[in-house]
Amino acid sequence: MKRKTTKELLAESFLELVQTKRIDRITITDITNNCGMSQPTFYNHFKDKYDMIVWIYTNHVREIMCRIDNKTFLWKDCLLGAALYYSDNSEFIKNALKHTSGQDSFIENVRRINTAALKAEVQKHLMTEYIPDETMGIIKFYSYGLVQFMLEWLLGDMHFSPQQVAEIWDKSLPEPLKQYLYPAEND
Repeated sequence: MKRKTTKELLAESFLELVQTKRIDRITITDITNNCGMSQPTFYNHFKDKYDMIVWIYTNHVREIMCRIDNKTFLWKDCLLGAALYYSDNSEFIKNALKHTSGQDSFIENVRRINTAALKAEVQKHLMTEYIPDETMGIIKFYSYGLVQFMLEWLLGDMHFSPQQVAEIWDKSLPEPLKQYLYPAEND
């Protein structure tokens, strides 16, 4: 049996509160009282609730991305995992999109985290830290487009299933990135 870490318990408490309260109105006291912990315990793990939001999202991205093996779990599976995550956690995501701003803007953090994850996947296949500027531009363009589509899908009038969203994202993959994200097909 895997025991939950203090960070995970605090995050669960926060995610529970997000179901009924706007993120900008949730306090550290609310989070700690909800899970029976103290404020100093919270601050031992996070600098503020926005740091926690980034941690929560980064963990989910990491869980999805670490499964890619280019044989049984492909890039398209990663995209489906992301679409399912957004769908399954839509209340949290919508709350975060609507009620964060400035340096704590959820959308800006999602763009940054998704771009970094995609960059890391490309670096893994290049076997170097260096990515040519043009490739980095394509990575950013694709990542930003995925995030914008997710935003409009969750907050707008698009009535797609997570499977349809993942398929659209996969079909939108720029040709130059396919060699890195679907390397077996390019051998």
